[in-house]
Amino acid sequence: MNAYVDGLKMLARRELSEAQVRQRLARRGYDEDAIEQAVARLKAERALDDARVAAAIARTETAIKRRGKLRVTRAIESAGIARTVARSAVDELFGELDPDALIASSLARRLRGGRMIADDREFQRLYRYLIAQGFDADQVLRALRARSVK
Repeated sequence: MNAYVDGLKMLARRELSEAQVRQRLARRGYDEDAIEQAVARLKAERALDDARVAAAIARTETAIKRRGKLRVTRAIESAGIARTVARSAVDELFGELDPDALIASSLARRLRGGRMIADDREFQRLYRYLIAQGFDADQVLRALRARSVK
């Protein structure tokens, strides 16, 4: 089997970045020339497109995992996609989203049943959680204060 066919099979299962395809082909024992030719052909046929992969990761991270801009950017970059491509995909997606609604939905997962935040300990725990999810501190504080009992 050749590197191109293996790369095509990988991409048939799921969207992968160029770096991920290169890494997986190298693990399968292909030499650098075979990997380079396979990647060039996959890119020419548009089977391999980092911008499309970045957009797919961004959609998954926000729609399913309810994550903020910073965490989404890190997830895209960890897939081996260039920072400029990652930022472009994130900016495009977040231009269409309401960040307050995204924080509210992420917070609703933690505060089941629409309950309010009971005390300072819970407020601080939720603050740390939302910051870790990649949301902006000012937006997090606004959302948490709106759900506080005080």
